[in-house]
Amino acid sequence: MMMNDENKTILRGEANPADVALTPRASKRSHLTDPLAVARDGVEALNFPFARGAHAGGVGTYLPTLVVVDLKLPKLDDLGVLKSLRADTRTAPLPTAILTSSKAEQDVLSAYSFGANRYVRKPVDFVEFVSAVKVLGQYWRARKQIPRRRTP
Repeated sequence: MMMNDENKTILRGEANPADVALTPRASKRSHLTDPLAVARDGVEALNFPFARGAHAGGVGTYLPTLVVVDLKLPKLDDLGVLKSLRADTRTAPLPTAILTSSKAEQDVLSAYSFGANRYVRKPVDFVEFVSAVKVLGQYWRARKQIPRRRTP
């Protein structure tokens, strides 16, 4: 699948199968219609924008318009993902958000210090989860003007 300006993908890093299933439903209810790519761990979350692994040669031709990761991803946590994204000039400008159940002050401070643009607490209740996704959708719409093409 090649992406163009009409086909902007949001990358969601989430290991919890229940939350993976809820995200498309919450996106639809929030009127967020952009395609959603799901990465189940931090390594896979980086493979998408860097066009590695299963994403080599196709999907990675264009960068996601928003990266939303959970705090405690397997293999590589959110801070590792953020650090890698910010260290590369191709991915440094990507808007990134942490969507997690943690409300620990240290987690919030760490996320922002590693380059997160937003930190949104993931509620347990579906209606509140829709609300959180809506907040991220509004944020994404405000930040839409970023480079789309990967540069070699």
